[in-house]
Amino acid sequence: MSDNITAVVEALLFAAEQPVSLEQLRSLVPGSDTAMLREAVARLKQEYETGGRGVRVDEAAGGYRMTTAPELSGFVRRLYRQRRSDKLSRPAMETLAIIAYKQPVTRQEVQSLRSVNIDGVMKNLLEKNLIRISGKKDAPGRPFVFGTTRQFLEYFGLNSIEEMPKLDSIEVGAAALAVMQQSAEEKDKEEDGNEPEKPAVAD
Repeated sequence: MSDNITAVVEALLFAAEQPVSLEQLRSLVPGSDTAMLREAVARLKQEYETGGRGVRVDEAAGGYRMTTAPELSGFVRRLYRQRRSDKLSRPAMETLAIIAYKQPVTRQEVQSLRSVNIDGVMKNLLEKNLIRISGKKDAPGRPFVFGTTRQFLEYFGLNSIEEMPKLDSIEVGAAALAVMQQSAEEKDKEEDGNEPEKPAVAD
């Protein structure tokens, strides 16, 4: 039973966009208790840290999340460097800023702030996995609400959404995202001369 719970916890942490607390895990894993779940998390952490794996389980914001191993960060940055080469347009930046600062937010709420049709921009941001449907609003019609993703954080070089600057307008928010994007690109360039070594290949 404990091995099965460990596998379930691993799957939940892998799928989650935000850190998952023990209380949340209890609500998602029938028949579990806090001690059992804490043991499962500890087992996962040990397996990842001592098994030469490429991911880790870290504690953050009162919960647990899966992250890449620090020593392999250069390879991960290379991946996101390629994705950042496809720059976002200004309309996309403005729409993304609204979602990032107002999340969870409905499509209609975003469009009312943009005052233009956003269907194409929203589709593009969803395809880039920078935003996601995060639930439904408790309102007539139960419209979908949108939020940012883990890839959004990676794209802009953030560790958490709390690192975004506090701003009082969407225009400034879009400009802030552009600055963060530029900063991430400059960091990539600095690391171009310090590429990670190729991983060893077993015979």
